[in-house]
Amino acid sequence: MFELSLKEIVTVSMVLFAVIDIIGSIPVIVDLRSKVGHIHSEKASIVAMFIMITFLFVGEELLHIIGIDVNSFAVAGSFVLFFLALEMILGIRLYRDEEAKTASIVPIAFPLIAGAGTMTTLLSLKSQFHTINIIIAILLNIILVYAVLKSSSKIEKMLGVTGLGIIRKVFGVVLLAIAVKLFAANVKGLFL
Repeated sequence: MFELSLKEIVTVSMVLFAVIDIIGSIPVIVDLRSKVGHIHSEKASIVAMFIMITFLFVGEELLHIIGIDVNSFAVAGSFVLFFLALEMILGIRLYRDEEAKTASIVPIAFPLIAGAGTMTTLLSLKSQFHTINIIIAILLNIILVYAVLKSSSKIEKMLGVTGLGIIRKVFGVVLLAIAVKLFAANVKGLFL
């Protein structure tokens, strides 16, 4: 559990970076910020980190206690990602929360950063790598997430409206593909 390994930290960090895909989420973040106003970068990062570390230790047991298997959890997360992707691609608004002052916790911290894909990945990483290395990899990814969230308005200005529109559509398709892949990989497990 407490065996530090730079190789493991780098490997797990890269896997989590690909699954969290914070760079690909920039259009979603910018879009949500334009809908709800300010995003609390610190709060979103801390909540996402807390969710991931907690799930690393008690995720499987928690899902088992409430009668949900990992496959069901992943399929549910794929639906959330699917609808976020549709918003991006079609330019429609499905996520309606008129009372929201911020999107820091939902949908940014969960499920965008610490979503079903991240959770199922953490469970599979736990069986292959030492826990301390996974925790360090989570912390490294959260630092990157915080930096992207904090600079999202600068990124928006740099890309402009047209650039953001193009990126939003492209990453919407990528997010849709991730949702379909997550669904396809886990839906078979529901019927076993």
